[in-house]
Amino acid sequence: MSSRILILDYGSQYTQLIARRVREARVYSEIHPPTRTVEWVRAWKPTGIILSGGPCSVYGENVPTAHPDLLDVAPILGVCYGMQLIAHLEGGAVERAGRREYGRADVEVLEESGVFAGFSPEQPMGAWMSHGDHVERPPDGYVITARSANTPVAGMRHRTKPIHAVQFHPEVAHTPRGGEIIANFLFEICHAEPSWTPGAFIEDEIRKIRALVGEKRVICGLSGGVDSSVAAALVHRAIGDQLTCVFVDTGLLRMGEREQVERTFRAHLGVKLVTIDASKRFLDALAGIEDPEKKRRAIGHTFIDVFEDATSQHAEGAAFLVQGTLYPDVIESASPTGGPSVTIKTHHNVGGLKPEMKFKLIEPLRELFKDEVRNVGRELALPEEMVGRHPFPGPGLAIRILGDVEESKLTVLRQADAIYLEEIRAAGLYDDIWQAFAVLLPVRSVGVMGDERTYDNVVALRAVTSVDGMTADWFPFPHDVMAVISNRIINEVDGVNRVVYDVSSKPPATIEWE
Repeated sequence: MSSRILILDYGSQYTQLIARRVREARVYSEIHPPTRTVEWVRAWKPTGIILSGGPCSVYGENVPTAHPDLLDVAPILGVCYGMQLIAHLEGGAVERAGRREYGRADVEVLEESGVFAGFSPEQPMGAWMSHGDHVERPPDGYVITARSANTPVAGMRHRTKPIHAVQFHPEVAHTPRGGEIIANFLFEICHAEPSWTPGAFIEDEIRKIRALVGEKRVICGLSGGVDSSVAAALVHRAIGDQLTCVFVDTGLLRMGEREQVERTFRAHLGVKLVTIDASKRFLDALAGIEDPEKKRRAIGHTFIDVFEDATSQHAEGAAFLVQGTLYPDVIESASPTGGPSVTIKTHHNVGGLKPEMKFKLIEPLRELFKDEVRNVGRELALPEEMVGRHPFPGPGLAIRILGDVEESKLTVLRQADAIYLEEIRAAGLYDDIWQAFAVLLPVRSVGVMGDERTYDNVVALRAVTSVDGMTADWFPFPHDVMAVISNRIINEVDGVNRVVYDVSSKPPATIEWE
């Protein structure tokens, strides 16, 4: 069996980062709630276990905890609250803090071994602290491996058992050598094998899909986005013409999007693709609607109806439905009180299909993060323009037109957005940006073009940097690039006389405007 790391989530905002760091080292990891029993953990057969941080105190009521026997199942790494929990379970002293320690700290490494192998005791290490309580005295049988000015026990380990812990967060970028600490745990302590690769994932998933599907037919609602495209390509690699992809042209797509999808999947990959032009149907459903949530509902309901019609006509007898669900969509997270919650988002408006459409789901990407999906897509030979594209919302341009949606407004927005993305690519900035798009505002402004006074549309531009879309900062464009973008949009898009740039971060703003 391949190596795999179990991460028990005690509620830290950084837990997903732990999983990503482990996978970046090419070792498979999964996040589970701390309510998993010791028997369940043993049956899962982890190569190692990481206890995450969290906002609770070990002295609080109804806080997430662990059975002491967990510490004997596999090598353990405790992080922040995870370290305090180990100390508490083993009889050490955890001290309630008068105030939180938050921010960068210099940590003195006391021994050059274990998770600190390769670290010099003479050279302080920068680390990110985010904790209230701290370990004042390690349990019997443990030694202190690191300390800082405000934290007497910044690291500890058991003398004979493979149990290690740190008070800081090695998973965040603010701990520059944190990746080395995690790698030391994986390879020096757990003796894990770095076998988690896109190629290995594809081979394993193909075997699973073939065993599940047999000779039955499969349908995929293809949106053209990264997730559904990679999912479709992977399933097609497994079962070929047993798969039928349905691409719905909602009329709310960006310029050239339909043509790109058809070119890639029909000509390049040889996928059986059915395109449904339902643009009039969607525009009729959106007529007169200004409220963003009402727009989303109208689009979702229309999509379900269109998809149902397409299925009955082009994929009758299909037993399975492919969805591009990703791992962050299905992670079970622990609340501060230890109660697990499950969040599964509806994907591409297909999650709400009618009860009579009894498909079994195939979700080949449900173990992957977004960057891993992109790498799998590259391994499957999908073009970079598709694999590396920015996120695009399921409702499309409808939520980038503030107010009601009309064909004339879609034409203006489509042209402005195309120029914006074209110039970003020309400047070599596309891959530096998480998401960039234009928004058509429901206001008009006075301008002068030639010798005439104008009263035309305002276009807002949005570009952000982010890791996972949970938080985001606005992108600082060079002024000369922004000048070219603004001039081109005003000069080339009929009906626009003003361009503004959104310099809001998330939070407090969201990435999309609606």
